[in-house]
This record gives sequence, C-alpha cells and structure tokens, in this order.
Amino acid sequence: MGSLAHAGTAMTAAFLASLVEAVEALTIVLAVATVRGWRPAGLGALAGLMLLVLIVLAFGPLLDRVPLHLLQLAIGILLLLFGMRWLRKSILRSAGVIPLHDEAMAFATGTAELREQARRHEARLDWLAAVASFKAVLLEGLEVVFIVIALSTSRGLLAPVSGGALAACLLVAGVGFVVQRPLARVPENTLKFAVGVMLAAFGIFWTGEGLGVAWPGADLVIVAFAALFLAVGRAAVFLARRPSTTVLP
Repeated sequence: MGSLAHAGTAMTAAFLASLVEAVEALTIVLAVATVRGWRPAGLGALAGLMLLVLIVLAFGPLLDRVPLHLLQLAIGILLLLFGMRWLRKSILRSAGVIPLHDEAMAFATGTAELREQARRHEARLDWLAAVASFKAVLLEGLEVVFIVIALSTSRGLLAPVSGGALAACLLVAGVGFVVQRPLARVPENTLKFAVGVMLAAFGIFWTGEGLGVAWPGADLVIVAFAALFLAVGRAAVFLARRPSTTVLP
C-alpha cells in the first residue's frame, strides 16, 4: 500500500510539474513559429530535447556511485527548496500579492520581441528564432529532468515517473500543435500549488531518509506531509489576503 502511494504520488507530481513547464516552453515555441515559421521553432526545440537527453545519459549513471543516504539527503533538501519556491509563488499569486502568470501575455511579449529582432537583424532571424526556441525547451526541460531524477530515487520508480513526465509533455505538444495558440486556460497557478505541495512533501521524506529517520507508516507518511503542506499553504493564502489592521501613529 505504501509503495503504491509513493509511486502514485511521485508519478502525479512528475506529470503536473512537467505539464506546467511544457506549457511555458510551448508559449515561446509558438511565438517563434508565429513570427518565423515552424522550421526554426521545431529545429530549436528538437536541439533542446536532444541536449536534455544527453544530460540525462551523462549524469544519470553517476548517481549510482553516490552513497544512497547522501543521495537521499541531498535530493531531499533540493526537493524541499524547489517545492517551497513553487509553493511560495503560488501562495502569493493566489492571494493577489503578485499577478498571475499570463500565457497569452507571455506569448504577445515573446512575439513582439521576435518581431523587433526581425526588424533589426533580418539576415540572422532564423538563427535567433531557433535559439529562442532552444533556450525555452532547455531551461524548462532542465527543471523537468531534475524533478524526474529526484522523484526516482527509490528503486522501480524511474519508469512510472518518467512516464508521467513524458505523458504531460506529449499532451501539451499535441494540443499545442493542433490549436496553435498558447494554452492560457490551463490553471497554471493551481498546478504549481499542487506540485509545490508534493515536492515539499517528498523533500521532507527524503531528507529524513537520508538522516536515518524511521518514518511511521513508511511511504504513506508522504501523503500526510502533502496534506500538512496543503493545509498550511491554504492558510497562508487566507492570511495574505487579510487587510492589515495595524494603526499607524
């Protein structure tokens, strides 16, 4: 039961995180395709994907040489920091402290910047467009790679976690190719909130594992941690929305 909960939670976290990152990468790739066509956009995206594969192939085997408890501790701390960063931004956006990320606006901004580059550097535009697409896929993809590797620390989880991430990327790519517009209706902040909760829960779990903590309920404690972070996150949103009652002298 615990292992199933562990695998299910890890796969869900990988799917949702990859969905968010893929939507953001798609926005830039679509902006490139709108200004210069699918050839430079596709070539840049393909180059980014190939480099990500090479990074995984190069660094993946090195993880087997690291002592398990040190690997668990390092990945646990990184996952906790990573998850808290996503959770913090999601809380502030949900509370209205900072504006929500707008894919339509990001698409318009990216398109305008590419058109300005077209005006100034017409001869090099195909190359610049391909580089923009390459950078979008690489930067967003690196976060996906890290999450997949981190969530696959336990044996037997690489396949389901990778499958969840791949399914999200293929889903976004397929929908984006069909509609050929930014996926602005995807509830990105809600997804980031959920991913932040899950990554923080895994971070606490793996940090404890690395320190030799015997968690009650074994893997099932991840669900309890996720529920705790969810409750704290929702309370933080409520508190951030409350008007200040401080009376200035």
